[in-house]
Amino acid sequence: MTQILTATGKRFDLYEPNADLIDPRDISHSLSNLCRFNGHTREFYSVAQHCCMVADLVPEEDKLAALLHDGTEAYVGDMVRPLKEWMHAYQDVEHWIWERICTRFNLDLALPASVHHADLVALATERRDLMPADPAVWDCLIGIEPMAETIRPWSATEARLTLHQRLMDQLAIEHRRKAA
Repeated sequence: MTQILTATGKRFDLYEPNADLIDPRDISHSLSNLCRFNGHTREFYSVAQHCCMVADLVPEEDKLAALLHDGTEAYVGDMVRPLKEWMHAYQDVEHWIWERICTRFNLDLALPASVHHADLVALATERRDLMPADPAVWDCLIGIEPMAETIRPWSATEARLTLHQRLMDQLAIEHRRKAA
């Protein structure tokens, strides 16, 4: 079987993903229940909150891409980076789903540079505020400064409601922008 059952009751096929089945409610629900760093944070901190943080750091025109940049994880989970780099089949499935998310929400396949940078700023902030102290250098964070604010982790419910509302607001903004 290659399908998963989503929170809204859709049967989503991971090997033949259908853009019409991608639902913001499923994305916000799932990402709000996924803990970043495979759960190795001092307290629960969701992928949904991470996506909102990234969106706070990008220009207006990149906010939808930022809110959805980890949207594939709603369907395949949040795999830790070292393992993801070894799992080529996982990367293929993730890419197919990302293509469908981009189709569904009219996004470019390539994430804007601002989203990549904001993702790293969020990572640096998450490391500082949520991870155990560790002197190791994370090469991807060389030259990246964390945000000044300290992260206050949201509950899963707050994360779900916030991400969903922000997605709906941003989709309405995008719709109006394209209609103008």
